[in-house]
Amino acid sequence: MSIVIVGGNERMVCQYQNICKNYGCKAKVFAKEKGAMKKKLGCPDLMILFTNTVSHKMVNSALQEAKKNNIPIARIHTSSAAALHTVLNEYTGKESAVC
Repeated sequence: MSIVIVGGNERMVCQYQNICKNYGCKAKVFAKEKGAMKKKLGCPDLMILFTNTVSHKMVNSALQEAKKNNIPIARIHTSSAAALHTVLNEYTGKESAVC
């Protein structure tokens, strides 16, 4: 399963990727907007938006691409590791071996 995470804390990018890896998922994390994000998104199985730490412009760009490619979206207000665990439990149907 491939996941795109939009927003979050820059210092936690590696942690987000490791959490996803523990669920058997491959993750791309866009904590800040650098260039044209839509070219880098690809076609993931799930898009996670950390709404508290992302600009409106970045949200609109991500939502537009998700709608165009029929990508499911999970919106989370906080950008914590626990919130990411909760979403991944829900969408993958399994719990991580490492918490």
